[in-house]
Amino acid sequence: MKVDQVRGGNDMGRTIEISVVEPQVTPVTKLSPPVIDVGDEEVYIPPLNFSLVDNGIFRSGFPDSANFSFLQSLGLRSILCLCPEPYPESNAHFVKSNGIQLFQFGIEGCKEPFVNIPEDTIREALKVVLDVKNHPILIHCNRGKHRTGCVVGCLRKLQRWCLSSVFDEYQRFAAAKARISDQRFMELFDVSTFKHPPMSFSCSKRVNYGPK
Repeated sequence: MKVDQVRGGNDMGRTIEISVVEPQVTPVTKLSPPVIDVGDEEVYIPPLNFSLVDNGIFRSGFPDSANFSFLQSLGLRSILCLCPEPYPESNAHFVKSNGIQLFQFGIEGCKEPFVNIPEDTIREALKVVLDVKNHPILIHCNRGKHRTGCVVGCLRKLQRWCLSSVFDEYQRFAAAKARISDQRFMELFDVSTFKHPPMSFSCSKRVNYGPK
């Protein structure tokens, strides 16, 4: 309660009581994220930047243990890793225990302007991808953007995609980190030495890639 005295005119010492209500301040509390109880159901979490490239071909960033159940649901036969570092022990165990063949073509993760994309390595990686005996196959690097994007971009040239569509797909995954050098590499990549696959990979037996 606040009391003010107002003096003036014929009012000598008239007292006016003014009630002031103080605002109620509610303390801010940090809310915890909601907990989702899935009971006994298995949760399927795809790796970073996961996507279907074509029938039997997938792409992503580096998978970790949280993604293993999801990868199991794909029925993978092969994994193509484009990182030069030794495969983590947990990933190596997952690959071995699920009968998945690991192909590793180490390409250093470089930044512009000093970029050296090894064309021979990309060609060898593409041979693995083109062999349907290795399907379903997952192509991955660290973030699923540049090295994976170059392999997929060269595959698209083999599939006779126009260059603007190749670049659009690359940029969709690379976003703000798209590299001119990667796009230049894809533009100049010579596909004439490859036997062109069909526009889209097809199998006589359709495979269901959803969770089992």
